[in-house]
Amino acid sequence: MTSISPELHLVDFANTAPNTLQQQVISAIDAANAFLDELAIMVDNKESANALDTKQALTDIKNFDHINLALDRSWGILSHLNSVMSNDEIRHVHHELLPKLSAYGTRVGQHQPLFSRYQTVVNDKAFFAALEPARARAIELALRSFELSGVALPKAEQDKFAEIQSKLSTLSATFSDHVLDATQAYALPLKAEQLAGLTESGLALVADAGEQFKARELAIGALTQAEIDTLPTPYYVASLNIPVYLAIMTHADDRNLRETLYRAYVTRASEFDEHANAKGESLNNADIMRQILQLREQKAKLLGFDNYAEVSLSTKMADNVAEVETFLGDLAAQATPTAEQDLAQLQKYAQNYGITDLQPWDSAYIAEKVKQSEFSLSQEEIRPYFPLPKVISGLFAIVERLYGIKVQEQSESVSRWHDDVGFYQLFDADDHLIGGFYFDLFARSGKRGGAWMSGFQSRYTYAEQDHQQLPVCFMVGNFTPALDGKPSLLTHDEVVTLFHEFGHGLHHLLTQVTVGDVAGVNGVEWDAVELPSQFMENWAWDAEGIALISSHVKTGAPLPKEKLDALLAVKNFQSGVQTLRQIEFALFDLLIHAQTPALDYDGILTTLNSVRQDIAIVQTPDYNRFANGFSHIFAGGYAAGYYSYKWAELLSADAFSKFEEDGIFNPMTGKAFRETILSVGGSFPAKVNFENFRGRSASIDALLRHSGFADTKNQTKNSAAANASTTSKVI
Repeated sequence: MTSISPELHLVDFANTAPNTLQQQVISAIDAANAFLDELAIMVDNKESANALDTKQALTDIKNFDHINLALDRSWGILSHLNSVMSNDEIRHVHHELLPKLSAYGTRVGQHQPLFSRYQTVVNDKAFFAALEPARARAIELALRSFELSGVALPKAEQDKFAEIQSKLSTLSATFSDHVLDATQAYALPLKAEQLAGLTESGLALVADAGEQFKARELAIGALTQAEIDTLPTPYYVASLNIPVYLAIMTHADDRNLRETLYRAYVTRASEFDEHANAKGESLNNADIMRQILQLREQKAKLLGFDNYAEVSLSTKMADNVAEVETFLGDLAAQATPTAEQDLAQLQKYAQNYGITDLQPWDSAYIAEKVKQSEFSLSQEEIRPYFPLPKVISGLFAIVERLYGIKVQEQSESVSRWHDDVGFYQLFDADDHLIGGFYFDLFARSGKRGGAWMSGFQSRYTYAEQDHQQLPVCFMVGNFTPALDGKPSLLTHDEVVTLFHEFGHGLHHLLTQVTVGDVAGVNGVEWDAVELPSQFMENWAWDAEGIALISSHVKTGAPLPKEKLDALLAVKNFQSGVQTLRQIEFALFDLLIHAQTPALDYDGILTTLNSVRQDIAIVQTPDYNRFANGFSHIFAGGYAAGYYSYKWAELLSADAFSKFEEDGIFNPMTGKAFRETILSVGGSFPAKVNFENFRGRSASIDALLRHSGFADTKNQTKNSAAANASTTSKVI
């Protein structure tokens, strides 16, 4: 068995307590503050920025970066556990630290003596020009961060800025709590007749949800053991955890059940949600959303921007709000004809099932019927061909062919936060260790929904103190767990999600940059950070790739040619409707952050309805409160940046077209992508990295082709001018 390198600096999760992490965070902040105090004392002793020695200024910068490693580590662990193993103790410690962390972050961003160190280095033109590109880029980004933290503001306004930052961190955490609590509070016991249509795996999921329901009710004292013993076995329960929710929405024949579950899902954490948290407090996010927008606007005004959207775009590839609106509008125009055909197809098939008024809770159900009829494809029929162990081994084989890297599992010899978690080491072709990653792929109680990659530990070297660390990341999903003695069997949608997150992981792990602030995904413009992840999805849709990741769980047989052909044929099924939905989200996000004065809750809903009227072709019920659970923008990093998914999709489609030209497993093309995109992280602007790989500016053509929107010559001709305009702006 390969030993674990000390350069990975792995966490002993078995002996990691929330209170210990809290003490470590506080100690790390205290140490960093002490360093800042020393810099301030130097200023008090009449040191001026002009008198600073450039080399010493750079040494101070590096020393401060090194001091912050301890904070990044302890807070990173606590934040991660709060996402994947949330309980009252972890949540309490996490939230108690937020104001202190916010205050520290604001102090750093407004610390004049530290700021002067960066200015000194940049102002010494010859010295700055001689720096390695990664260090120079990190310094440039740091100076921009200082400006966006209010370093130039008067003292009173700096204090106001700090107060805003503190409130925002707490509000965002509460928003996320409400969504998680509302999701897990919902449980609907099912009658026998409501199970009609559910597949074998779907029945196993609702039965497993029933067991979790019993355990929870017993734990909180809502039911006694005697009462639980009277419940049937299996006991079927519908929940809002994504695998269960999708199983019911896709397969349940009971239309009323689908509507009931849909309504529960789209009203989570809204005025229609009657659930409360453990303290008996409402989970309604309405006022939190209002406060967040108001505070973001105040922050923007303090910094001299007209609105928060301008603040967000100041760090992205896109130049301004109008450019993003134009991009999204052009793409919507391209997608709408296809979307109208998609909707007409669903409406036609819905009539076969007595549905004359197609509703959102019917879409997944009817779409599955269309797939079975038109493409002879059922997600459930192909699920047995994608057992998770085979998908993972095939994924590893794909990246080995692409990039010459090898993966070895080391789960048994590594401490993990849950038994379902796996740990792997990544090696180069010469057996040189690159880094490590964890897979935490199954839905469970106490785990935030969705899928993500967390770049917990960056590649970093500080020769002066003989410190080296290799990159480590967490890749998280909420896939269907192993049930009934079988391994986890994935839908193809789940396979695509796994490839997506692994693309993020490779971006983090394959970096050769050793300056932490621009290593891996760090320092990459937010609207380009999805490029490697969306790019990786392509191999889950390619026949050669599917051959490596599919094998029937019982027979070991590969995916039959007719099912493979059907799967590939269905790639763009409903792509028009899905694209418009993403554009709807992106425009809504952009507009609510570009509006001044900041919108109240009614204004938020009005904006959403207006966007739907302009973009959507599928009717949405008045009670739909999607925004109340939109964690990406209210509790994540995508505020005024959700458009990034589509922006980066343009880049990823164009990048993959190079592989389509050269061969999707062409090792030289893989080497070029690794060296120009994955290895350089944020050490150069994303535009430069893309052009270094593609040899030209980005084009929208591949995105339109991949999405099935460029099938007619007339459509392409009519939008040629718009495409050219969009393309020139994207780069």
